Amino acid sequence: MNVFAAAMDRIFANPSMAVVALWMSAVTSDERTIRVIRRAPDRITEFGAAQFLSDTMVLDVRVSDLPDPRPGDLIVIGTDSFTIQGEPVRDSDRLIWTLDLRPS
Repeated sequence: MNVFAAAMDRIFANPSMAVVALWMSAVTSDERTIRVIRRAPDRITEFGAAQFLSDTMVLDVRVSDLPDPRPGDLIVIGTDSFTIQGEPVRDSDRLIWTLDLRPS
C-alpha cells in the first residue's frame, strides 16, 4: 500500500469526514455497507443565454469497498435513498470512485 492509499483509508475512517451507507445492486440481490464522503455542490448549466442553478449529490467511495458500482444501483444514507446516475468515475490513482446521484 502506498502512502496515498493509507491516507485515504484514514480519511474514510474518520467519522467527521465519512458516513456509513448501504449499497444495493440494481442487477443482483447483492448489498453491502460502505463508507462514503458526501458532497452536494451546486451546478450551473447554461442553456442559450440562461443559466440554471441545480442541487447535486456526489459521493466518493473507495474502490476497495465497492469494486464495481453501476448506474441504477441504490445508495441509502440514513433515511435518504439515491440512485447512481451516469457512469462512475475513478480518480487518477484508481483508489476512489466518484458517483453522481439523484434522489430515489
